[in-house]
Amino acid sequence: MRFGMNVPIFGEYADPQLLAALAVEAEDSGWDGFWVWDHLQWSGEGDGEPRQPSVDPTVALALIAAATSRVRIGPMVLPLARRRPAKVARELATLDHLSGGRLTVGVGLGGPPGLEFGDFGEETDARVRAAKLDEGLAVLQGLWSGEPFTFTGEHHTVREAQLLPPPLQEHVPIWVGGEWPRRAPFRRAARFDGVHPLMFSVPPDEQPAALAQLVRYVAQHRTGSGPYDVVFGGDTVGDGGAADRALVGRFADAGVTWWMEGISHWRGPLVAMRERIRRGPPGP
Repeated sequence: MRFGMNVPIFGEYADPQLLAALAVEAEDSGWDGFWVWDHLQWSGEGDGEPRQPSVDPTVALALIAAATSRVRIGPMVLPLARRRPAKVARELATLDHLSGGRLTVGVGLGGPPGLEFGDFGEETDARVRAAKLDEGLAVLQGLWSGEPFTFTGEHHTVREAQLLPPPLQEHVPIWVGGEWPRRAPFRRAARFDGVHPLMFSVPPDEQPAALAQLVRYVAQHRTGSGPYDVVFGGDTVGDGGAADRALVGRFADAGVTWWMEGISHWRGPLVAMRERIRRGPPGP
């Protein structure tokens, strides 16, 4: 198992230099990955609450890439339905070069729909956003081939475009997010390189069993035979104790390959989260 974290870009974290400093501290402390959220705006716990300051994830990731040398980095999750996939393809290919080939991209529908889509005149319907996501992923991978690429869909069209240079990595891993036990996002995830599920409706003590069920479901729908990541986690102390080892072990037994430590405003203030990063991952 490898160990990473997915860090907000708003509130106390709305500072690219701070995010880069946290990524350096994570790398120095033995973590394997550092991802950032992707939001245009944030308003506390719901759409009606006051807006919080935020920063652009791609700009922040460029600074993170330049400041680090080992950890894998990327957005988690990138709501491709509200982005132009050709522009995303260029941004992320550049980021992959800047990082020396350390990019792993998390994608999903994105949310909340009102804040992320509706406030900007974008479609909020989940089915439409899902269709845009699927088309966007096809465009992303087609352009990343570095070969002339043509695509005609309901939402996107590409005519003999060629993105040069392609990403440094021959294959940029794509992890797909979704909320279990909904099935459609995980049929999508089965076509790519990994899955990062949310389990808001599953009690914590039932999550390892639910993850094992999810892993079996994805395996039934996979067509490829390459490496596949299952990304999930929670809150650990980082003291090397038996409780941390037992918690991580239950998820490893369920099939989790990347532990994603809970680093966010929901867990505690920035100073406490920074100390948790410095303690290092909850396993070897």
